[in-house]
Amino acid sequence: MNIDIVKMDMHHLDELCVLEQECFTIPWSRESFRQEIADTAMKLYFVAEEAGKVVGYAGMWHVVNEGHITNVAVAESHRGQGIGDILVQRLIAEAHAREMIGLTLEVRMSNYAAQKLYTKNGFKPEGIRKNYYSETKEDAIVMWLNFDAEAGD
Repeated sequence: MNIDIVKMDMHHLDELCVLEQECFTIPWSRESFRQEIADTAMKLYFVAEEAGKVVGYAGMWHVVNEGHITNVAVAESHRGQGIGDILVQRLIAEAHAREMIGLTLEVRMSNYAAQKLYTKNGFKPEGIRKNYYSETKEDAIVMWLNFDAEAGD
């Protein structure tokens, strides 16, 4: 497996839309991706490519001095190969480089694979958002990676 992690840009849109349909029950639109990519001051997205084909992506918003991970997605055919882990580690490295104090995210209560990925990378559950996912009314676990706490471990 030879995976390249590159900054997301407009030429990735077609493949991102296909991947998004595969991974999420309420996928982002092409226009949503376009807006996220265009706002480079506050938003940062990466794609994982294998032989030039998008097999995953991850992104975050830089809000004041924190990062908020918006999405991490890996093509079903490429899951279990560590691509999600590589993408999350890239976001963590970027957050450190931008001197953020930590990262946060929401994850479905039922998404045990994602919870395991985030826990492996130092995130801790810190709360619950009731009925967070509108289409199913499923709760979300709020997870945090506090870089000050990370340094104290």
